[in-house]
Amino acid sequence: MKRWICLCVWGVLVGWSLPSLAQTTPSELPLWPEGPSESNGLSGPETIVGPRDYTSNVSVPTLTFYPARSDRNTGIGVILIPGGGYAALAMQQEGEPVARWLAEHGISGIVLKYRMPNGHARVPLADAQQTMRLIRAHARQWGLDTARIGVMGFSAGGHLASTLLTRYEQDTRPAFGILCYPVISFADSLVHRGSMLNLLGADTTETMKAYYSSERHVTPQTPPTLLLLSNNDGTVKTRNSTLFYDALKAQKVPSALYLFPSGGHGWGFRESFSYHEIMKTLVLDWIRYLYPETEIP
Repeated sequence: MKRWICLCVWGVLVGWSLPSLAQTTPSELPLWPEGPSESNGLSGPETIVGPRDYTSNVSVPTLTFYPARSDRNTGIGVILIPGGGYAALAMQQEGEPVARWLAEHGISGIVLKYRMPNGHARVPLADAQQTMRLIRAHARQWGLDTARIGVMGFSAGGHLASTLLTRYEQDTRPAFGILCYPVISFADSLVHRGSMLNLLGADTTETMKAYYSSERHVTPQTPPTLLLLSNNDGTVKTRNSTLFYDALKAQKVPSALYLFPSGGHGWGFRESFSYHEIMKTLVLDWIRYLYPETEIP
């Protein structure tokens, strides 16, 4: 009899916990179930490359939704765009761990695995815009406020995020941006050449370079943006970020820039980064600044 009672109690507890587990389980969706309109020219399986296990040869894009804790859900969502020089994706450093951390603070994380451009410049932006459309289509199901969907990009992913912030369409405008050590400009004196060549190809033109230099396309309607980077970044020149910040200020767009004394490039969500905890505080404080009426733990 006692065993039966214990089993019943256990069953009730499991029943209570299952909905919570279901709500916090990530779900992956294809961006283009019927295939995109433009191919990136890559074939074969994805591969894991390098000492940091980047994902390369991406030709099938997806988004993975990490829902906010149900007892803390603010309705805010952030699209996370990993970097990798438009050649590969730092999914393990700039994707999943950031999404899980945001979810603990009531903010849903949406990790974008976008296609490598392979010289097809329109492909990454098409994937980012499609991500915004899919999120809005699933917003009620996912407990999201369509007016509170931001984007956070790292390095070349920061370039893609800045392109989305300045080259959005009516149904793809983010509510805010967070850019970490981003590539911004394709000007000869500032460009991260590998990212530019992978995005635009070797035979690009000055017109294309100007089109994808995000600092040139800031307007008063550009979403509020936070920039985070390190003073000793030896990969992407810090002027990329300060130039974008200056353009935001000139257009009176709410913005902030924090330049850490050290850390180099590509610190992502690594706890070994000296300013890791400060970085997390700055990200949450930025979102609190934008939505002061919302309690974010």
